[in-house]
Amino acid sequence: MSQCHNLRSGMILLKNHLSHEDQVKIIRTCQKLGIGIGGFYQPSYSDGAKLHLQMMCLGKNWDPEAKYVDIRPVDGAKPPEIPEVFQKLVKGAIQASHDFLLHQNKHINAEDELPNMSPDLCIINFYNENGRLGLHQDRDESPQSIAKGLPVVSFSVGNSAEFLYGVERDVDKAEKVVLESGDVLIFGGKSRMIFHGVSTIQANTTPKLLIEETNLRPGRLNLTFRQY
Repeated sequence: MSQCHNLRSGMILLKNHLSHEDQVKIIRTCQKLGIGIGGFYQPSYSDGAKLHLQMMCLGKNWDPEAKYVDIRPVDGAKPPEIPEVFQKLVKGAIQASHDFLLHQNKHINAEDELPNMSPDLCIINFYNENGRLGLHQDRDESPQSIAKGLPVVSFSVGNSAEFLYGVERDVDKAEKVVLESGDVLIFGGKSRMIFHGVSTIQANTTPKLLIEETNLRPGRLNLTFRQY
């Protein structure tokens, strides 16, 4: 059973929201897509610097320099479409967030606080146990999407991660929360342009049953859904 936490206006954490069965589906789907056309690779900058993670995109490709394009520049691959099972999980997570907000205050308009969205792209990152991601804003979606505050919906599967977030790009001032396997974090509305990142991956924190059923390698699988 998930527990909901309102981290700040427009930023909701659904603890343990994804069931074990849903996590198994997510892992197996990503494993299958990851070895196909448009599968996992390590993104890099033109100066040779590489991100500390493996990435795969669905719906539309993103990379550090080309931003959003229909074809992946590194190999000409077309990103796979977002599976229907993922679409349903995103819809369910947004609905759970709205239900939580209305439970807190039945007089508010939950969609004003956290707008609805239909994802047409997903960035999937796999962090090994040394993986990390510096503080940044998700600002490459369309100006209309950002202006409306359409949320980013983030699924965490596998090892736990220390997640940083704040209104400034300053690690020392950032707040911290641990995202565990099965957690869903949603940030939109007034929190759409929040700075966020991953400082550490906590080794050996993946539920054992999940490893036994999926052979998930050591690390953290993170799916972030957006509407361009």
